[in-house]
Amino acid sequence: MDIIRNKLQDFLNIQPATRQSINIIEPYTFEVNCLKNLIWYRGDSSELEQFYKQIQSTSADSLKFWASQSTFGIEIRKIHTGLPALIVDTLTSIVVRDFNSVDFDNPQLESIWNDIDKENNFKDILSKAITDVLVQGDGAFKISFDSDFIMPIIEFYPSNSVDFHYNRGRIKEIIFKTPYIYKDIKYTLLEHYGYGYVSYELYKGDKLIPIDSIPPTRHLQSAKFDSSLIMAVPFMVFKSCKFHGRGQSILEKKSDCFDSFDEIYSQWIDALRKGRTKTYIPENLIPRNPHTGELMHSNAFDNTFIAVGDNLQENAKNQIQLDQPQIQHDSYLATYITALDLCLQGLISISTLGIDTKKLDNAEAQREKEKVTLYTRNKIVETMQNTVPKFIEIAINSYLMSINKPIQEVKCSISFGDYANPSFESQVETVGKAKTQGIMSIERCVEELYGDTLTEEEKQDEIARLKAEQGIADIDEPSILDDQITSVISATPENTDNKSLLNGAQISSLLGIIQTYTEGGISKENAIAIVTTTLGIPIESASKFFGDS
Repeated sequence: MDIIRNKLQDFLNIQPATRQSINIIEPYTFEVNCLKNLIWYRGDSSELEQFYKQIQSTSADSLKFWASQSTFGIEIRKIHTGLPALIVDTLTSIVVRDFNSVDFDNPQLESIWNDIDKENNFKDILSKAITDVLVQGDGAFKISFDSDFIMPIIEFYPSNSVDFHYNRGRIKEIIFKTPYIYKDIKYTLLEHYGYGYVSYELYKGDKLIPIDSIPPTRHLQSAKFDSSLIMAVPFMVFKSCKFHGRGQSILEKKSDCFDSFDEIYSQWIDALRKGRTKTYIPENLIPRNPHTGELMHSNAFDNTFIAVGDNLQENAKNQIQLDQPQIQHDSYLATYITALDLCLQGLISISTLGIDTKKLDNAEAQREKEKVTLYTRNKIVETMQNTVPKFIEIAINSYLMSINKPIQEVKCSISFGDYANPSFESQVETVGKAKTQGIMSIERCVEELYGDTLTEEEKQDEIARLKAEQGIADIDEPSILDDQITSVISATPENTDNKSLLNGAQISSLLGIIQTYTEGGISKENAIAIVTTTLGIPIESASKFFGDS
């Protein structure tokens, strides 16, 4: 093959590519990257400007809006829209709101978890955990014990306070970092959580010191226990393509878009400010300071007046002139919407945030747009359904271990409600059509309409009420009347081919009409009319059901 390739290259005169060495320098460490995403979430314009002016590792960073420096005299007000925080908080609210319950197979274990949940308020911890993971990329739940509390203490540490150690792709140890300030000196506590052990290290700067060197850590003691148990669980939704074994923030790949979006909005507001009516006043007509007599100066905010030279010609008039600049609102709006779409692409729908740029979409179109939000929400929910039950099992077994009881296999699951359901009105319309066409029973109609909003007893009461109102009786097995109905219909000339026989739902409806007629609730003429129009039964056959032989 080498001989053939060489001969082909000689024939075509192909020159092989030279080997090149390309060096790529990452602009941020993992810690700095977490800080960047956190600052975007915090949403303080001053913090954003300080960060990007200090972190200018590349020319690309120096050209960003938040790193740029305005020219003296033509400064622009930098405005942060708060979009990153709005995205994260909305997604967190959607997921936490739909979180229904934790289901157990063992009632005793369920009781233990309820006590742990009550003491820790796990739902609030979970809400904070989701926010931290979406902002910084990952984190970990931690179980610890305190002599002042009976139940285990649940805590969540975000990614800037936790490290993960892996062995062949599986978690081996989780290290939690807690800073302490004692006598104006900074200390860092490292808590090593592994399978069957918890150990502690205290650092003063980079120097390892005894754990009892400061009062806050003096009571800590290393512990060993069952090697199948680790009292911590990592939590990440998206995996980072930059940092191996770490999570990725939902804001990670959108920082440039957020920067551009802030620039567009800031320029728009700046144009509105500069587009205010300008008043040109001759120098001799400029207002003066009533206290000092000095000429008053305009500013960039109001532009109340702008001085012009006096007209010194004979018979000239010094007049005040007004100027109203034209602002390109349509251009700014189009650019604003385009930048907003880029910021939200793949993360969340505009309609989820309560923004309707077209103002023309109906409810069905809005639900279609919600699919982007649904995909992101489902990814978070799937991660929680894998992570939270594991942590609950660890929390319960940690408690059992603390009271000298053997650990157990905990079978539990978490359930979530549906998101972006159709409106009740559209459900009624759909279910009503299905019921009218005889393809859906009353029982199924009630189930589709009310779902989990009603108990089983309430659903059965509603089914019984609907059947009573519609004159439909419960029939457990075929009756003689069913056979008579079938034979009558089958015997009619129109049904000799046996293609128009009634189905079960239609027979039930016919029985209800007959019963209503028998009880005097409806006249014979009306009963025949209903049967012929709704069920398609010939009038000769229908008459036989109501006493006409």
